[in-house]
Amino acid sequence: TGEGKDVTSPTLDVDDFIGKSFTTGPDGKLYQLPDQQFANLYWFRYDWFNRADLKEKFKAKYGYDLGVPVNWSAYEDIAEFFTNDVKEIDGVKVYGHMDYGKKDPSLGWRFTDAWLSMAGNGDKGLPNGKPVDEWGIRMDGCRPTGSAIERGGDTNGPAAVYSITKYLEWLKKYSPPQSQGMTFSEAGPVPAQGNIAQQMFWYTAFTADMVKPGLAVMNADGTPKWRMAPSPKGAYWKDGMKLGYQDTGSWTLLKSTPVDRRKAAWLYAQFTVSKTASLKKSHVGLTFVRQSDIWDKSFTERAPKLGGLIEFYRSPARVQWTPTGNNVPDYPKLAQLWWQNIGDASSGAKTPQAAMDALAAAQDSVMERLERSGVQGECGPKLNPKTSAEEWHKKAEAAGTLAPQRKLANEKPKGETIDYDTLIKSWPATPPTKG
Repeated sequence: TGEGKDVTSPTLDVDDFIGKSFTTGPDGKLYQLPDQQFANLYWFRYDWFNRADLKEKFKAKYGYDLGVPVNWSAYEDIAEFFTNDVKEIDGVKVYGHMDYGKKDPSLGWRFTDAWLSMAGNGDKGLPNGKPVDEWGIRMDGCRPTGSAIERGGDTNGPAAVYSITKYLEWLKKYSPPQSQGMTFSEAGPVPAQGNIAQQMFWYTAFTADMVKPGLAVMNADGTPKWRMAPSPKGAYWKDGMKLGYQDTGSWTLLKSTPVDRRKAAWLYAQFTVSKTASLKKSHVGLTFVRQSDIWDKSFTERAPKLGGLIEFYRSPARVQWTPTGNNVPDYPKLAQLWWQNIGDASSGAKTPQAAMDALAAAQDSVMERLERSGVQGECGPKLNPKTSAEEWHKKAEAAGTLAPQRKLANEKPKGETIDYDTLIKSWPATPPTKG
C-alpha cells in the first residue's frame, strides 16, 4: 500500500500463503513473504510396520499395537524392538533409530529446531510458547527476560534435560554406531539406504531425494515403502504447545536498501512465489508456501508417491510445526551456543544437566550484553534477577502457565501408538474455502 504499491502484483494473493502466522510480528504486521517451508516430522518404514509377524511379536512384548508412536515412550519401545528383537530383515542388520552427534554447527539446529518443544519444554501457545518459548527463553511483553530456570526460563529445566537425556540414550542404544560421529548432511541420506526402521527428527526437505526410483526404500511402482507422520510427544508435552519445527524461509526487504532497489527485489520476490512459478517450484523441491499449490489437482494425483507429505500439508495439524519465534533476540549470537554446549553432552564431557546449565548461563550472558548496549531499544532484553527454581515453579502455577515445569516422577508413561491409515483418515480432505 506504500512505496511498493506500483510494483505489487494484482495476483499476489497474500491470503493464499500458508506461513503468514510465522512471518507476522508481535505487533500484528506482516514482515516477510514466505518462499519455502519444510517441517521436521516422524519417518518410518510403513512396509515393516505392516508385517503381520512383526506386529504380533511387538504386541506380545509390549501389550499395544505397533504403529505410529504418539508419545516418546512408544518411540523408545519401537527403537528397542527393531534394534534388539528384530535385529535383521532380509539378511540386513536394522536399527530402530537414526540421528547424528558430531560436535559441529549442524548439531545446534538439531536442537534449536524445536527438539525441546517436542519434549514439552516451554509454554502453550502457537506459533511459540508464551511467556516461555521452546528455546527456554522467557518474554515479558516484547522483552526477553532470561533463559535460566532461576530467571524464569526453561533452557535448563527438567523438560529440557529430559529431552537431551533421551537424545543421547537413543543415539547410543538404537542408531548405527557411526551416527555418533556424523553431521546433519552425512546423516540425512542414511534412512534411504534401507536399514532404518524409524526416525523421529526427519526434515520433509529430504522428500525429493527419498522418492528417487531404484532406492532401497522405494517400490517398483514408484510408491515409497516409507511414510511420514506427526512426531511423537515427550512426557512434558501438553495440548496447546507447538509440536515441532517448520522452517519458513522468507523474503525480507530492508529499510536501508534504496527504494528503487527494493522495488526491483520485490518484483523478483513476487515472481518466485507467483502462482505459476510456485506450483512448478513445489513439484521440484517439495517445499510449499501456497494453499493453491497444496490443493492443486496435480498434487492430488502425485500424493500416493510422496509418503504422506501432501496429507500433512493439507491437514490442520501443520500449524503446530512452527519456526523459531520472537523471544530469541539475536539468532546468530544465541544459536551458535547450542552446538558448543550440547556437544559437551554428546561427547560425554558433561552431563545433560551440566550442559544445559552452561547453555542457559551462556544465553543469559549474551542477553545481558544486549541489554547493556541498549541496541534493541524498548524490545531488547531486560533480565530478571536470579532467584530460585522453586520460586519460578510457584509463579507459573499461580499464573496458570506451565514453564518451568517441575520434574516428573515418571518420565516414561505407557507407550501409545496410532494406526497410520486411521491417522490419515482423521485429516480433512477438502480444500479450505476462501474467507
